[in-house]
Amino acid sequence: MIRGTSIRLFLVDGTPGGLKTAEKSNWTGRALMTSRAQYPEIRLRGEFARPGIYLLRGPAMAPGFASRIYLGEGDATGPRIDSHVKQKDFWTDLIVFTSKDDTLNKAHVKYLESRLLSLARAANRVEIENTNFPQPPALSEADIADNESFLDEMLIIYPVLGVTVFDTLDEQNEESLRLQLSGKDSRAEGSETALGFVVYRDAVVRAAAVKTTPLFVCSLRDRLMKEGVLVQDGKQLRLTQDYLFPSPSTAAAVVMGRNANGRIEWKAENGLTLKEIQEAALSDEEVRQE
Repeated sequence: MIRGTSIRLFLVDGTPGGLKTAEKSNWTGRALMTSRAQYPEIRLRGEFARPGIYLLRGPAMAPGFASRIYLGEGDATGPRIDSHVKQKDFWTDLIVFTSKDDTLNKAHVKYLESRLLSLARAANRVEIENTNFPQPPALSEADIADNESFLDEMLIIYPVLGVTVFDTLDEQNEESLRLQLSGKDSRAEGSETALGFVVYRDAVVRAAAVKTTPLFVCSLRDRLMKEGVLVQDGKQLRLTQDYLFPSPSTAAAVVMGRNANGRIEWKAENGLTLKEIQEAALSDEEVRQE
């Protein structure tokens, strides 16, 4: 049974853009998030002297991705990050996971690094700076179980800190209702998920947007074409991969090349719109509470 949990997010200097720490109830781990600019000021904190896993993040260079990451580990993460300040220019912020006690050792952080790289590569939602993808070290059965439990907690905290690159869209879509959309020179299927609205690959997208299309939609369409997410396919465009949009309306507008209310445009097989489906679900919940 899934239970609620609490995560304590602490703003160390009292500002939203400064150093943050994140801790979870009944867990020995701790996460730190800071910007590259602020790192020199906090690099002597005790957490950077412990075994840990770090993630560097910055803008992507490869088509089809919004960001790029580098995952690493260290018996002490501070010296490793110091070297990346000198040698890697792409990153703008970092997240470090360590333990508040002696839970993690060198073998453990190597295991966690390998597992995170494997998850990121499988999800294919981010450009990965790493060139080596090491296999996990040999650990005892008990250590593997403990490290998988630690990893589960990390995967809960990462999204709270704005990192959503380890879950595949397939995992998000498993229990999502499949919806359809059709319009002039456009046809697509998609699903609403907790992370946004996913439009599935091979969607047929209108080649030219109408003049009244919102500027942000036109800009997004242009970017997706430059990144190879949208490609020319005959007289229309085609979506080359499952793509996560921020909302049903943005997804519908990009596909249809015009302003669109996604709550009405996206429909189930029975013809009900997304808006009608959600209103019906709300009514059912109200009935159950009476």
